[in-house]
Amino acid sequence: MVNLHSYAQNTPFANGVKKADLPIVYLPENVSIHFISPEPIQYVDISAKNILGDLPLKNVLRIKLKDSVTAADAVVTIAGENFIAQYHILLAGPITGRDVLTDIEINPADCHPLDIAGIGLSQPQLKGIAYNLFCKRPDKIKEHAKAFGIKASLNHIYSLGDYIFLDLGYVNKTNLKYDIADFRFKVDDKKVTQATNVQSVDIKPEFILFDTPSFKKYYRNILVFRKMTFPGDKVLHIELSEKQLSGRVITLTASYQDVLDADIIPLQ
Repeated sequence: MVNLHSYAQNTPFANGVKKADLPIVYLPENVSIHFISPEPIQYVDISAKNILGDLPLKNVLRIKLKDSVTAADAVVTIAGENFIAQYHILLAGPITGRDVLTDIEINPADCHPLDIAGIGLSQPQLKGIAYNLFCKRPDKIKEHAKAFGIKASLNHIYSLGDYIFLDLGYVNKTNLKYDIADFRFKVDDKKVTQATNVQSVDIKPEFILFDTPSFKKYYRNILVFRKMTFPGDKVLHIELSEKQLSGRVITLTASYQDVLDADIIPLQ
């Protein structure tokens, strides 16, 4: 007994959160529990096989008991873009089942921050920054174009760390509503010839502030991209296309110098 006791005293244990200290969630037999995350869920682990889980939405985890033969006693781990949270799941009894919470918001008190290199800003952070930029009055129109009675403007370009924020605006001077089909962003050669080997690279935004299906007169949005670099002999084409049958397409062209001249967003 002395030797075992001595061995236990000399054995280092990992630092972390004890299971007994985790917040408890009671799971009834015939009711699902929903965990609502403040940002998209990236990873989930459920330590017991008799508890099922799925992601009906990108920021919602749903769990339910598969069977009641084995009592529920598990740890559920939920990781977002910048946090990790864990909960102790127990089977709800006659008394604890009376006040079961079916929707559980993951709050900061239950979270531990994650510092993952390269993961960048979370969706809520991007939304907050983009909305603040949208509230500013456009004052530096970089580029503009006209087609089919539509005027397109690249109002402003901002940068923050590894992100580029584009402030785009459109004015419809016709009486025909514009039904948005898609935004397309591609890096093309500055001078397109008749050759068939012209290289075009599509890029996709990390975040779009507003999901607007159509506009009658005015449209403005903030789109966020990861830092982009391209040679000086290429340009960024911003193409807004309309749903058929009309199919009006308006293309803005931004140079690499426009991107290099982006205004830096000051950190709060």
